[in-house]
Amino acid sequence: MEKLWKLSNNSDPKIINTLGRELNVSNIIAELLVKRNIHTFLEAKKFFRPKLEDLIDPFLMKGMYEATNKINESLKNGEKIMIYGDYDVDGTTSVALLYSYLTKQNSNAIYYIPDRYKEGYGLSIAGIEKAKEEKVSLIIIIDCGIKAIDQIELANSYQIDTIICDHHKPGKILPKAKAILNPKQIDCNYPYKELCGCGIGFKLIQAIELQKNQKLDSILEYLDLVAIAICADIVPITGENRLLTFLGLQLINKNLRPGFSRFLKNKKKNINVSDLIFTIAPRINAAGRMNHGKHAVELLICKEENDISSKARAIELLNTERKLLDEKITKEAIEQVETLSELNNSTTVVFRPDWHKGVIGIVASRLIDHYYRPTVVLTKSGDVYAGSVRSVRGFDVYEALLACSDSMIQFGGHKYAAGLTLSPSKYSDFKIAFEREVSDRIGPDQTTPSVIYDIETTLDNFDFSLYRIINQMGPFGPLNRQPLFYIKNCIDNGFTKLVGAEKNHLSIGIKDETETNFYGIGFEMEKYISKIKMKNKFSILAHLQNNEFRGNSKLQLLVKDIYFE
Repeated sequence: MEKLWKLSNNSDPKIINTLGRELNVSNIIAELLVKRNIHTFLEAKKFFRPKLEDLIDPFLMKGMYEATNKINESLKNGEKIMIYGDYDVDGTTSVALLYSYLTKQNSNAIYYIPDRYKEGYGLSIAGIEKAKEEKVSLIIIIDCGIKAIDQIELANSYQIDTIICDHHKPGKILPKAKAILNPKQIDCNYPYKELCGCGIGFKLIQAIELQKNQKLDSILEYLDLVAIAICADIVPITGENRLLTFLGLQLINKNLRPGFSRFLKNKKKNINVSDLIFTIAPRINAAGRMNHGKHAVELLICKEENDISSKARAIELLNTERKLLDEKITKEAIEQVETLSELNNSTTVVFRPDWHKGVIGIVASRLIDHYYRPTVVLTKSGDVYAGSVRSVRGFDVYEALLACSDSMIQFGGHKYAAGLTLSPSKYSDFKIAFEREVSDRIGPDQTTPSVIYDIETTLDNFDFSLYRIINQMGPFGPLNRQPLFYIKNCIDNGFTKLVGAEKNHLSIGIKDETETNFYGIGFEMEKYISKIKMKNKFSILAHLQNNEFRGNSKLQLLVKDIYFE
């Protein structure tokens, strides 16, 4: 699928020049910083040198005093505490964090992860009934609960107190919990709004430690869980999230949690964000998708070597099963769209009763890659249809769902991802309403995939000095992407060839208008070889990276897209 190339937001040349002089860096670096909303020397210093002391005061978050006071009271009285969390990576890491911390405080704590298939998303009635049965006095609900009005009422009727730690968008009416921690509350003064559930859990234990006048070194051991949750939940890697990810990666590379080491046993270099997203996160998720999220928590908190090995092996098998199902269902969904002649729609809405509920979210993302339009994948779940929703860049699917709320039993989520349930009798109504709302709202620039690049430059500007500074701009992720460069007027210098066992990767040798020679790799770009070898001029989008081989370092380009003039 052809992609549009778009320059990221324009920046004021005066600000770029001033920042470049203050930092004594090139205008390329200064412009990259300005595009990341870094305009001053002090902001740049905090960006390049993240420190634990830069963490925001947790008591700026609405409800934090009430939450910590209640937890301290429960600890003092020896009350039983349940930690209740979602079954995905953010939820299970959150539960592992709070459970590990509270048990270290000699708390009488238990944890509860809902069954994806029997209970569904969010705070469940079954979970509250279990809390009653276990004589729990306090439930800490994390990574869900902000819309659990009826469930909290039930807990209150059982004289069970609740604290909600959630990062999803609140509704107009809030549950009557003892405390709610959610920076997205309208009247919350916490300055950073993009924490994930595990991040809010970390702020909670940071607040408890501050009340005890303890140094924050006492909770650094949990930062690996926070980093994985941030990366897996695709929240912006900016501000406090970037700081937490930076510190978490430091911990991971210094003292890798035993449960994770089984998944990265062949990793020799430093573990990075990509390893968390593409290796660890899918395996943690596989437990909740294919069986039960509690198995992920068990692995995360386990300390016995033999138990860790067996639990990791079991999760690895679940992940293999998940991959096979993902491929099968994606193929069936594409066949359904084409059979129904819906290729020209503004949306993709597909349903089959036997599709596995645990992988429909992944399938929705695959369909976005295939058709590039807001997508809903539904399957049967008991007496209702359950669905996962994914969106395209710039389109707020949550608002579109809100306009279709009459067709659904319930829904919740973010701008780009959501979940919903609906009655089978309302499937056709929903499909029509969703298509109408998206058609009316989506803009022409949101119907074609785009690649956002940072700067147009020439090959003579690339050197190790530039690379080293760019490398310090990580960890990279949403809203802090690895810098992407646009280089035009490229031509083969005679060394471009196909490589790889299947000869499907492009080893590229080029020069540009500055007559500078450079080399790089373009994965699965074999289709461009003939035009390049014919000496056609072309433009590329590429990252600058360091290729280390047998102790030697050499700069190269990681080519992301090619366009012929």
